[in-house]
Amino acid sequence: MKTFAQLYPIWNQLTPEEQKTLSNAARPRRVAAGETVHSGSDDCVGLFLVAQGQLRAFILTEEGKELTLYRLFAGDLCLFSASCILGGLQLDILVQAQEETFCYVVPADIYRRFMHTSLAVANYTNELMAARFADVMWLLDQVVSKSFDSRLAAFLVEETRRSGNPVRLTHEQIARHLGSAREVVTRMLQYFRSEGLVSLSRGGITLTDEKRLRAVAQQSLRE
Repeated sequence: MKTFAQLYPIWNQLTPEEQKTLSNAARPRRVAAGETVHSGSDDCVGLFLVAQGQLRAFILTEEGKELTLYRLFAGDLCLFSASCILGGLQLDILVQAQEETFCYVVPADIYRRFMHTSLAVANYTNELMAARFADVMWLLDQVVSKSFDSRLAAFLVEETRRSGNPVRLTHEQIARHLGSAREVVTRMLQYFRSEGLVSLSRGGITLTDEKRLRAVAQQSLRE
């Protein structure tokens, strides 16, 4: 597993003293699959830098459904688990491990101090925060203005790019990512199967005609 210094993107921009302080402050943590590491705006546990595994940041809709905002993989930094450093910003975002995950955790008070004393840390954090908000705004536009078949097709295409074909997720897991119900996902997947776009099995969802599926997903693909 890589060290904090190997994972933190702007490590080489820090002074030796800053590197020593941050390295000493970062504590390794193992997170079990399904464990919640951040439970909303009142929770300020610190910054999580993922070393191995996967975290998912999501919100709960008014209907009680989960909607994934983004996922974090090795080398990704979770800002919202330390929302108290973000100028009083209050967001009810939850962060949960999708699989066994190993992270480095920097206490919020220490990172807040770096935000005030290190221009490199402040600039990097502000740029990352802006990128995360852009992701969230893009997602909200998708939910409001794009059809579900397009969003589901895009999810399948992007997931195969990340983890390969077939997609080894349950219909319930996909529903939680997309803020929908399992029954809705199942019906749409059955429609995709009837159109020859995918095949379904207990082992997962196999894309059988990615070109046509991409056409369905065109308005919802990030590329």
